Amino acid sequence: MASKIASGFASSDQSQVSVQELAKEPLIAVPQGFVRVDDDHLRPPNDLFDETTNMPTIDMNKLVNTGEATDVDDELEKLHITCQEWGIFQLVNHGISSELLEKLKHEIEAWFNLPLEEKMKYKIRPGEIEGYGTIAKTHDQNLDWSDRFFMIINPILRRKPHLFPQLPPSLRATLQCYFLQLNKLAMALVGLLARALNIDVKEIKELVEDGMQSVRMTYYPPCPQPERVIGLSPHSDADVITILHQLNGVHGLQIKKDGVWIPVNLVQHAFVVNVGDILEIMSNGMYKSVVHRAMVNSDKERISLAMFFKLKCEAEVGPLASLINPQNPPLFKRIPMEKYVKDYISRRKFDGKTYLEQMRIKNGGTETAS
Repeated sequence: MASKIASGFASSDQSQVSVQELAKEPLIAVPQGFVRVDDDHLRPPNDLFDETTNMPTIDMNKLVNTGEATDVDDELEKLHITCQEWGIFQLVNHGISSELLEKLKHEIEAWFNLPLEEKMKYKIRPGEIEGYGTIAKTHDQNLDWSDRFFMIINPILRRKPHLFPQLPPSLRATLQCYFLQLNKLAMALVGLLARALNIDVKEIKELVEDGMQSVRMTYYPPCPQPERVIGLSPHSDADVITILHQLNGVHGLQIKKDGVWIPVNLVQHAFVVNVGDILEIMSNGMYKSVVHRAMVNSDKERISLAMFFKLKCEAEVGPLASLINPQNPPLFKRIPMEKYVKDYISRRKFDGKTYLEQMRIKNGGTETAS
């Protein structure tokens, strides 16, 4: 398969492309089907950011402890400003044990190192987006330098029977434990975001609790010409929040701030939490989703695990009622959650925040989505 990819694409079924297998070959140059030359250019100036550059850090302990109220208030204000100005932060003291994270790392590494024929049992099926592989939205769209395994995990009835239930038992058990703990963490964060927005926690929690959730495991192989490829195309997430864990500690995430791509470097075991488009809409533009991408390097593989938290299937995406008044009219349309997800998936390609902009009210009125 790798030799076929080297001449362009493996076949019309892009889900069968394995970048991991391709990277095992002694490549001198990147196959043309992966070359990206029009993405802002790819690398930020070396003299602009150094290895110690870090995004804002939020300490979960300071947000939930019962000590000095001023400490909680200060950290809550920091969270509020960060979501306004950055739309992303690293979360420390999040309560997920290092033992579980280490086990998760080994389990997912082992899964990606399975023979290709084993992983292809989970391949993306025609017309679907869940499963193992990669997706090109259009025939002429070059591919990301990564393999991914994406699946919906909640509501449980929406789990594909050939995906999560068929994973190796040890990986499945570890993932399930992780999902449960991360869901608790996410709901705690949602409650804190409500407090930061100065709204009733129930107003947002009743929309998010037991909502749509999905997960993406991504493997970024080393690349002989990392400056010519992108591991994951620039985009913002169509959710409330995303919680990302860099499993093997290899950096590669970049965010776009003030028109510049900034490399994200994390402290050990920190999570990346980013504002999604739905939260920007719900906050009526007060919080900003962040455009981000993943880059690769020539030496090390990178493995990440992202969990996405959306609203309930029966909910509507739109500004929260308590944030709307004559002085603060709605900036975004209202649309059923199911339609929102369907329309997002049907886009031609990842392209920054273009889908969010389609939700923006252009005429200053109370426009609704059709």
